[in-house]
Amino acid sequence: MTIAIDFGTTNTVIARWNAATEQPEVVSLPGLSRQDSSNPPVVPSLVYVEDAQVGAIAAGQQVRDRGLDLKGDSRFFQSFKRGIGSEVQGFLPQLDNRSIRFEKVGEWFLQHLLLAVTQVPLPLDSLILTVPVDSFETYRHWLGSVVESPQLPQKIEQVRLLDEPTAAALGYGVAAADLLLVIDFGGGTLDISLVELGRRVTPDRNPLGFILKWGDKSFRKDSGQKLETAKVIAKSGQNLGGADVDNWLLDTFASGQGLPKTSLTQRLVEKLKIELSSRPQASEVYFNEETFESYELNLSRSEFEEILQQQQFFKRLDESLTQVLQQARRQGLESPDIDAVVLVGGTSQIPAVQDWLKDWFPSEKIRCDRPLDAIATGALQLTQGIQLKDFLYHGYGVRYWNRRKNAHDWHPIIQPGQPYPLERPIELSLGASIPEQPKLELVLGEMGAEAAKTEVFFDGDRLITRQANQDTTVIPLNDSDQGRTIANLDPPGSPGSDRVKIQFRIDAERFLRITVDDLLTSERLIDNQVVVQLS
Repeated sequence: MTIAIDFGTTNTVIARWNAATEQPEVVSLPGLSRQDSSNPPVVPSLVYVEDAQVGAIAAGQQVRDRGLDLKGDSRFFQSFKRGIGSEVQGFLPQLDNRSIRFEKVGEWFLQHLLLAVTQVPLPLDSLILTVPVDSFETYRHWLGSVVESPQLPQKIEQVRLLDEPTAAALGYGVAAADLLLVIDFGGGTLDISLVELGRRVTPDRNPLGFILKWGDKSFRKDSGQKLETAKVIAKSGQNLGGADVDNWLLDTFASGQGLPKTSLTQRLVEKLKIELSSRPQASEVYFNEETFESYELNLSRSEFEEILQQQQFFKRLDESLTQVLQQARRQGLESPDIDAVVLVGGTSQIPAVQDWLKDWFPSEKIRCDRPLDAIATGALQLTQGIQLKDFLYHGYGVRYWNRRKNAHDWHPIIQPGQPYPLERPIELSLGASIPEQPKLELVLGEMGAEAAKTEVFFDGDRLITRQANQDTTVIPLNDSDQGRTIANLDPPGSPGSDRVKIQFRIDAERFLRITVDDLLTSERLIDNQVVVQLS
């Protein structure tokens, strides 16, 4: 059995392929999934830690059914996906004499779901996980550690990763469209991706890239199937989502009416937001049982949109969309070339978001009828012979000492948007910096786009993200005593001339490989060695 998991900041969707109907279907997990006749059975991304020492938790809808999200204590976690792989500012909760990081909360949550899925009397041999378009390699490696845990009752033979926007494009299945713009706007992230569909290649040709992380299964050339390829033309992402909108609303009522900031009041303002998606006016009543104070919360759609405007919400949407269209323009594509625009994620249901998009594209091109399940069900298309052509979202560089800044800096060697595999290697020459230097070291880094840095911090029991000063985020990939040494020099090196030549290659599975030649001795020191898998 193959399942796909769309792990979201607010909701998580699990889908499997139904062999009888030959269609994907959303899986309902008893006690975990929210039962709503108007929406698919999603699992709320909520965790309540009952015993941190043994990892005992309540998860999903059972957290709400038991009222554990209203206690306001540090055992309750929501929006924890946003903290995974991020540098959290300040206090981390201590539970049962154990410091709790968001990676551990996410691990408990996903493993809880996988354990529930394995109760289905079918072997789970293949898993597809969708990932945000701007996720760094640390997040992807974290996902790998989760599914390889020995705590799971059965070994998953194959795990594949797929960008959430690409999965959404496949999920909508707009057969007549060749070029799709996917707006994935959930609880924690905004991802915009331009995806090309519809070109077909025959099975005797090698696809340009597999979205394969582990396992050794691949498309069988003798199966007789055709491969449908999906090519990612351009993409952009940022930390902006429904959780931010909820926090803005809560802050507005807190400053205007003195509303306390609690888990309960945050849920109330979320209900206001959701209600405004279908009505021009929304209201909720809050009663404080401790102080006997009551608050009547009223919000009109125009007032809501004014709050969004004050937070530069639409300006940030414009920036992401402009970035994608600029990338497309460099490849000869303009806005009129886009055949359809599809929206996924709960935040995409806000009428103001859809109105904003209509300022950019004709309304007849916009599709928003499958906001919650398109990603998970679309990811399952990988099992039906669809392969992907993709490019590297981030750039990569080498660290060097910048004498002007008197600090380390980064020299880019691989630009974002680089297709893979590389047709020709990238070459770099290095020399010794001190007399009698016994070895050469090289630190590689994954370079994010030059954008506002996201900080994650706590405000009471709320997890907040905010934009800090403009900065280029770089995550070192091999900064360890063993990892950064690329050549032992015999005889030792001296300054004044190049000593080694390095060739960088990227293969079809995104592995960065290096070859190192000693220019003095003509000896090959490293031959096509894997350094890291890129994203």
